[in-house]
Amino acid sequence: MDFPEGEPESGLGTSLGRGIVKRVIYPGKGELPLFEDGTKVIFHYKTSKLDEAETVLEDSRTLGKKKSMELLIGKQFKLEVWEDCLKTMRRDEVAEFTVDKMHLVSYAPVAQKLRDFALDKSGQSQGSHCCGMAQMSEAGLGYPDLDEFMKNPEPLRFTFQILSINSPGQYKKDAWAMNDEEKRAILPILKEEGNKLYQEKEYEKAAEKYAEALGCLENLVLHEKPNSSEYIELDNLRIPFLLNYAQCKLLLGEYYQAIEHCSSVIEKDDSLVKAYFRRGKAHVACWNLDEARKDFKKAGELDPSLAGALKKELKIIDDLEKQKDKEDKAVMQNVFQKMVEH
Repeated sequence: MDFPEGEPESGLGTSLGRGIVKRVIYPGKGELPLFEDGTKVIFHYKTSKLDEAETVLEDSRTLGKKKSMELLIGKQFKLEVWEDCLKTMRRDEVAEFTVDKMHLVSYAPVAQKLRDFALDKSGQSQGSHCCGMAQMSEAGLGYPDLDEFMKNPEPLRFTFQILSINSPGQYKKDAWAMNDEEKRAILPILKEEGNKLYQEKEYEKAAEKYAEALGCLENLVLHEKPNSSEYIELDNLRIPFLLNYAQCKLLLGEYYQAIEHCSSVIEKDDSLVKAYFRRGKAHVACWNLDEARKDFKKAGELDPSLAGALKKELKIIDDLEKQKDKEDKAVMQNVFQKMVEH
């Protein structure tokens, strides 16, 4: 991680309590903010071990989407020590904090959530705020180093670079931070904004709007009893957003994401033609030709009026299969020739 140059300054961690030591790398600007509840802090972070190699576990500048982190003060962020550390920092400050393992009980599941988001591995993108504890399955967290940390906790060093600090009222509230009423009210707005961006061929930005809506719905569903009428209503509201998100991913060339989200739609409602058609096109792009053929066949059964469009898609599959047969034949001939020569 590259930071501005500045004289290191030590001895400033006394207010953080036992087990936390702060070292200022770059002192930042202005007075220390009040950090009242609702203050938004945007920052880059790096997590390192204290071993001789200073092994880096995460670095927001290089991980996945390479996006900065946002944290709202007083909103029960699960890794509380981060909030405690950030509240000692000024605008543009860079500092490192050496933290004892007693403060890191929730580090591994929070880090899993942050990595999944940065690498676009989460089922529903909800922003990099990590307001809920990631659930740990028997298979582990999906990252060997985090699984190892769960078994053998150790002190870590966090390096933070403050990009901005905004008091409540100085920024537009993110959807994830809204109450339930606000989340419901913003859904049609996000849909309209996403659709407008899609029409303007801003597919990545449109996908972000649909993902934001899905994050709101995910949070709302968690508050309802499974299979209740309210739960089913909210769950069904996900479908158009999932379909639109999948279409954006398809056009962006992120085919496996498109397949995943179309499959989520089909699990909820197996009568939706668009889900099969879009998943079929994504399968073709991934050379999953048998799966694509099945999806197009199902789409045709559900909507016979698509016969013309499906005929074109199936011809593409036939052409690709012929191309693959030729390539396979050429490879085998080359192998046979080499065998003869030797």
